Amino acid sequence: MRILSALGCPDGTELSVTIVGDRSIRIINREYLAKDRPTNVISFSLQEGECGGVNPHALGDVILSADTAAREAEESGMEFFERLSFLLLHGILHLSGYDHERSGEAEAHKMEQKEQQLFRILKKEGLLSPTGL
Repeated sequence: MRILSALGCPDGTELSVTIVGDRSIRIINREYLAKDRPTNVISFSLQEGECGGVNPHALGDVILSADTAAREAEESGMEFFERLSFLLLHGILHLSGYDHERSGEAEAHKMEQKEQQLFRILKKEGLLSPTGL
């Protein structure tokens, strides 16, 4: 995957991507993050915690809400697949150690810059549509 390559992940790096609706992501958000609401993307790293690093090639899981992505795409005037791709990129950055929620403003800015840089690469290479895959 182009995003993993651009982040310097070694060949063979794996991640799980699941696309669900708002109902499912709300349940996941409530059970694992104690937030009782739908969200656009949740990432679970397999490189952190007690079992972190057991499989160095397994980066983690990214769960996307198609419902929220569709709403956000419409609100911002984006194509749905473009928004979904951006959210996937965002989730992968979390799995790669980027954080915008707990690490302060400087880290949030660093993550946002990396998102924009990688998103431009994907756009330039024509990878932001279902036919670009």
